[in-house]
Amino acid sequence: MVADSPRLSSVSRRMAGDPAVTKLVSIASLWEIAVKVRLKKLELGMEFGAFTELIGGQRLAELLPVTPAHVKRLADMDDMHHRDPFDRMLVAQALAENLALVSADTSLDAYGIRRLS
Repeated sequence: MVADSPRLSSVSRRMAGDPAVTKLVSIASLWEIAVKVRLKKLELGMEFGAFTELIGGQRLAELLPVTPAHVKRLADMDDMHHRDPFDRMLVAQALAENLALVSADTSLDAYGIRRLS
């Protein structure tokens, strides 16, 4: 959303711009982004600190911490439909908090989450 990716659907794009919609960014997502930037698998177009300031400092989204309840939900998930541990944590958070998850990854649907692309 920050980079205005063309992969975002018009619905997700509209929601991102709607001040009435609460937007959350998981600490797990920031962790994954930091890892990918460090490994040169992702280019943000800005320093990571500026990126996090853009999200939190400008109130583009609220940060969602990883809580013991999220980790418990992850541990209780029977099926491993997805190999990426970051994505599994996002699924666990979405399930534990009854949140929709914005992702283009259709394999996440196997977990029964509400997914917006």
